[in-house]
Amino acid sequence: MIPIIEAAPEEIYDIELEHSLLQANAKIAKENRGVLDTHGIKAIDFMGAIGSGKTTLITKMAERFKDRMGVAVFNGDATTTDDADPIAKMGVPVVQIATVNGCHLDANLIGKALRKVELPKLKMIFIENIGNLICPAEFPLGSRARVVVVSVTEGPYMVKKHPHMFLGANVVVINKIDLAQAMDVDPNNLVRDLQILKPGVNVVLTSCKTGTGLDEVASALLAV
Repeated sequence: MIPIIEAAPEEIYDIELEHSLLQANAKIAKENRGVLDTHGIKAIDFMGAIGSGKTTLITKMAERFKDRMGVAVFNGDATTTDDADPIAKMGVPVVQIATVNGCHLDANLIGKALRKVELPKLKMIFIENIGNLICPAEFPLGSRARVVVVSVTEGPYMVKKHPHMFLGANVVVINKIDLAQAMDVDPNNLVRDLQILKPGVNVVLTSCKTGTGLDEVASALLAV
């Protein structure tokens, strides 16, 4: 028998505090969306676990779009700029958002980042959220769409283990399929789990190493 833990009455305050925090975040997210829409900018929130390949995918997409439209990247990371530096070297505006011990980006941080770029020059902003498959789902940022990146190296049960993250996704990228056989993970099973969880969700199988699926990802981002 699996034990079930229920919140005690004295713990309800934590729930109320969380509710207020989420309400405040939602309000700022709506304001961010208003700013973005006013300037005709499409912001896309990339979420996924550490090591799923978010940074590489964003870098590939920024490289594809930078000569076609104004692109910027907001890179969420605990401390370093290691992920942001290669993107900046391509001539793409980058804002580093250091969360220190924070496990997700929030709308307030994105609002501050929006004030660090020249909005009239932009048409698309890629937001790399913190590597985490739980917390970011609760905090909308004001983006037009959310992309969840999951890799076969994370095992065969990632969709089943973290349904809430995928329920909010407009596009799901199953990455590193070149390693599927070595990891003994069938990407088609992940696709099946996603279609059961959220029928009709746009799922793209990719390998940033080989380039497989990157055209499809680019098309999906333009379509959202």
